[in-house]
Amino acid sequence: MAGGVVTSSTSVELETTASKKSAFIVLTLLFFMWGFLTCLNDILIPYLREVFQLNYLQAMMVQFAFFGAYFVGSLIYFLVSMTYGDPISRIGYKNGIIAGLVIAATGCALFVPAAQYLLYGFFLAALFCLGIGLTVLQIAANPYVAILGSRETASSRLNLAQGFNSFGTTIAPVLGGYFIFKFFAGEHVSGADAVKIPYLGLAGLFLLLAVVVKMINLPRFTESDEIERSAGALKYRHLVLGMLAIFMYVGGEVSIGSLMVNFFGLPQIAGLEEADASAFLSFYWGGAMIGRFLGAISLGEMPASKKLGFMVLAAIASFLVIYGVVYLNSGITFTEVLPFLGFVVLNLIAFQFGKSHAARTLAIFSVLVIALLSLVVLMDGPVAFWCVIAIGLFNSIMWSNIFTLAIDGLGKFTSQGSSLLVMAILGGALVPLAQGALADAVGVQASFALPIVCYLYLLSYGLFGHKQKVS
Repeated sequence: MAGGVVTSSTSVELETTASKKSAFIVLTLLFFMWGFLTCLNDILIPYLREVFQLNYLQAMMVQFAFFGAYFVGSLIYFLVSMTYGDPISRIGYKNGIIAGLVIAATGCALFVPAAQYLLYGFFLAALFCLGIGLTVLQIAANPYVAILGSRETASSRLNLAQGFNSFGTTIAPVLGGYFIFKFFAGEHVSGADAVKIPYLGLAGLFLLLAVVVKMINLPRFTESDEIERSAGALKYRHLVLGMLAIFMYVGGEVSIGSLMVNFFGLPQIAGLEEADASAFLSFYWGGAMIGRFLGAISLGEMPASKKLGFMVLAAIASFLVIYGVVYLNSGITFTEVLPFLGFVVLNLIAFQFGKSHAARTLAIFSVLVIALLSLVVLMDGPVAFWCVIAIGLFNSIMWSNIFTLAIDGLGKFTSQGSSLLVMAILGGALVPLAQGALADAVGVQASFALPIVCYLYLLSYGLFGHKQKVS
């Protein structure tokens, strides 16, 4: 419930509704920012691999440092909540978000000395600091979005916020690829210096957002006035299984995206140069944007008779945004991307079978990703090329659906449960590392068999694991 005096007056209700809308708008900006930064790692991997002459396993240390920070930061948060009580309950969501923004800005700023001294370890340290900041943001912002309205539409709100996160991941490959591989990598800039200005600019944006959050009024929520000192969230079976689901989902999604630029460069797939390949990466992350906007409509309160029409309009608008972004960077023709449109139609059909049910939709989408990954491993040319891109469409709702299913019913343990789920983002550090080692051993294309294991578990969580039971 909202903190302060409870009143039934219309003016206060309108003020509360307005403040919730303002809060949601600010949060969507945060989701956009960390989506942009997360996807920039997919550009950094091939770039730093070339600068420092790394093999695939060594290059995947980028993801290990970044997503490993989620585990370390969340573990510290969990241990503090067990010993002293939940930090978010003490300082509030607003202060938690501001702290995350300042730490993330510091991580971005550290890219400047890392490039100056040309040390790979320094880059990894900067990414780790950035990851810690985003960890704090994830712990505070995800449950905050979920409780900004009714529990029935929590997945819809989180899918909408994640849609803007995906917008960040959609434009990051194009902008990042252009600035890092082209604009700042000209003859006047050498080595790792090309990352200085982009990350310094991002540091400034994070600090600006921190000031904005400080100035605006965010509704205050609390489940209880009592500060709980225990590991009570672990009593919930669906949360514990949800932790593993988040591990598998993030691990699978990140490992696929991390090797996609190299995958596109294979002669039997497309033989693209890195700068051109990074543009097509936007379709992968842009597919997630389409799916999340569709999920926000499908899982929302809109009458069923109107949902399909709005979903079609949202799909068309989102596709045009993605196509426009990629066209500006690569000049790709409309006919070349028609296969992607076919997968968008399949995505719409899958949502109809999901029947606006979070767990059912998760299971259906997991089956489709398993099928697509199988084709990526077994086929060559355009089939494998577009199948790996289409995975983004069906990854779309997985984070939001898993997260809201896992924290549902946790009550005063919601923030602690959120920290445990964010801790499970460790999958983004370990699974890409494993796939990188596999790519070195058997080749990039064959290594895409590994994420299939991740999605098999997600299928089981959508079918059975999400069901609530307190141990």
